[in-house]
Amino acid sequence: MPPIEMPRAPAVQPNGATAATLTADDTRLGAWRAFLEAHARVTRRLDDELRAEHGLSLAEYDALLQLARSPGRKLRMNQLADRIVLSRSGITRLIDRLSSAGLVERAHCASDARGAEAVLTRQGLERLRAASTTHLRGVETHFIGIVSAADLDAVGRALGEVAIRACQGQRADGDPCPPADHGVDA
Repeated sequence: MPPIEMPRAPAVQPNGATAATLTADDTRLGAWRAFLEAHARVTRRLDDELRAEHGLSLAEYDALLQLARSPGRKLRMNQLADRIVLSRSGITRLIDRLSSAGLVERAHCASDARGAEAVLTRQGLERLRAASTTHLRGVETHFIGIVSAADLDAVGRALGEVAIRACQGQRADGDPCPPADHGVDA
């Protein structure tokens, strides 16, 4: 049986050449599938650990982290949604939960009366700092401790490039792509 060809536009490689047509049995898809499976399994583990030890989901942890890393520990709701990859309605529900727990407050945007901002509270920062120990331990256990140092460098460079290219042309508000930093020192 001939391979099934998946229709797509020719991809331009870094050297300017176009890639061959990708087929469903292309061996290069193994890396893609491994990435998807690893991402799903590791994020599930990290989420489970944060929920069990701190009552926070991984998305809630990420929202608190993005706020802690932002000037004034606040972000417009649309910027926060973009940084943690949620829809506008998804970020509203997430901020509602964090606000009910006293970890975040809503504020009117000083520069745009139509906009709303999420602001990290002192309690939210304390909860983030406590949860960061669990999160970083999980990242070490489920990812960094498994991948060799040489492979970590290669994975970091490759996925960094993928993230940059995926973000290009996607931001209408001029906000740069969010930083890929998951530590807490705020």
